[in-house]
Amino acid sequence: MHLWLNSLIENPTPYPDVNALLDELFESIQSILEGHFIGMYLDGSLTSGDFDQDSDIDFIVVTDIDISGDLFYALQAMHDRINQIDSWWAIQLEGSYISLAGIRRYDPAHVLHPNIERGVGERLKMVDHDQTWDVHRYILRQRGITLAGPAPQTFIEPVTPTQLEQAMLSNLSGWATRLLAEPAQMKQRGYQSFIVLSLCRILYTLQNHDIASKTTAAKWAQESLGEGWVPLIERAWEGRHNSNCEASPEDVAGTQEFIRYAIDYAQSHLSCSSLKNSS
Repeated sequence: MHLWLNSLIENPTPYPDVNALLDELFESIQSILEGHFIGMYLDGSLTSGDFDQDSDIDFIVVTDIDISGDLFYALQAMHDRINQIDSWWAIQLEGSYISLAGIRRYDPAHVLHPNIERGVGERLKMVDHDQTWDVHRYILRQRGITLAGPAPQTFIEPVTPTQLEQAMLSNLSGWATRLLAEPAQMKQRGYQSFIVLSLCRILYTLQNHDIASKTTAAKWAQESLGEGWVPLIERAWEGRHNSNCEASPEDVAGTQEFIRYAIDYAQSHLSCSSLKNSS
């Protein structure tokens, strides 16, 4: 076991309430993991300047082993307790506990790791961190916020443009394609808005081989994908702030069309890439 003497950096974000929750979470995690703790990091909107009252708190904890058994149940019980704290941010945590072997690169032998999603009553569970997780590796390595531990660049291999592209294509062929078969999932406006903005980010990456914030990707999409998509994207941004409402039938249908457009866009992108590579 590695004995890392870490302490949380002072005021890691500009938000005192978020910092207070992170301090509580960090101390609890260290108490449970002890010598298995390597580091704790932030990714997501806190690293891109997009963070607001409707954002989640994306965190990653790196360990020296794949978490299972008693350690998993101790972390699960801790998150059950954190979920009950009287703070808006206590139910906005989204994070994973990943071993050094699992975070270094995509490795099918190290893909099952504990993960928690935002929401009341959400529990820590074991989740498959597949090829799409290269997006998190990229963000963490490029602009992640180190709360404690070594710099991410010391243990994460560079994520290539091809790997980013494959992560996005996998998202479209998996998550996005499943949504077409299950349109009922889009009825809540918050999730419908999330889908639209996520598609903007996927298409941005396919075109630019980089990861953009929601704001940057939405603006790019409105300027680059044609005027017909502008109203849907504008309403998606508004929908983030009215997440508990029901999405309009028009926006559900529009989101389905945007998914189909994104899939066609990706196929066209692949065809162009193949032509370039063969010439």
